[in-house]
Amino acid sequence: MTSPLGFTLVQLRYFLVAAERGSMTEASAELHIAQSAVSTAVYNLERELRVQLFIRRRGKGLTLTPAGERLRAQARELLARAREVEREARGDGEQLSGPVTVGCFVTLAPYYLPPLFSECTRRHPGIEIDVVEAETDQLVHALAAGRVDFALTYGLGLSSEPELRGETIARAPAYVIVAAGHPLAGQGSVALAELSADPLVLLDLPHSRDYFHALVAATGTAPDVRYRTRSYETVRSLVARGLGYSVLNQRPATSQTYGGGEVAELALRDGGPPLEVKIASVADVTQTARARAVMDVLRDIAPRPDRA
Repeated sequence: MTSPLGFTLVQLRYFLVAAERGSMTEASAELHIAQSAVSTAVYNLERELRVQLFIRRRGKGLTLTPAGERLRAQARELLARAREVEREARGDGEQLSGPVTVGCFVTLAPYYLPPLFSECTRRHPGIEIDVVEAETDQLVHALAAGRVDFALTYGLGLSSEPELRGETIARAPAYVIVAAGHPLAGQGSVALAELSADPLVLLDLPHSRDYFHALVAATGTAPDVRYRTRSYETVRSLVARGLGYSVLNQRPATSQTYGGGEVAELALRDGGPPLEVKIASVADVTQTARARAVMDVLRDIAPRPDRA
């Protein structure tokens, strides 16, 4: 008779979050439990496995040992399999059912989530999609901690994460927006140098801000950043008011803004390579059948003209 396991899935989950956050205190805050519960779970896991998983240094947080690094990859896989078993148990014959948690970069959400929900409801009515909308770094953390099955995001910031793999499903060229009454509004296309005297309204998100700064700087001009906002629609509303121009990548279906103003879109003649829209996932984790089905829907709804 096989002896029972000496550790639990809960212990593995707490260990993964502690490994990702590098701190028992931060792990307890993320898990919304007492720090002592996280510490005890990790201690008991180490005792059962008879290995040291962390090097603990006062004031310097946690560092994974080689055994801890190996367990992190194995724990991700095991927890993913456990979720697979749970979801399969909720299924009905061959019909896919159960939850899939998708991470989505905040500015991509309005463009991809509505058609994703609609098409998934049509194809796979048993799948329940939960969404975590966040910025790139937060999505990377969520992937590493196993809180999302996969993420839809730009490629910005992913190249420095060797544990992640990214599949490009669309490309989004940069373009300029100006107020509808701007002197260049009717040109159809513009070089950034033509706007050097205008203020820049910056979409001020991590990685995005560096991308936009680099685009303008590549033209040999220093951008005059007059206004900053983390809201995509606030950028458009500020531009519609004639307070500057902006550089964006996703194109709304309307030129109207929430505030009732109007913007004009101009193709960017010196915009460099387009941003890649990617499905990002942890390289050593096998996706569930449900997650793979949702990925397939994303591939199908991605704007084909921008694909390579």
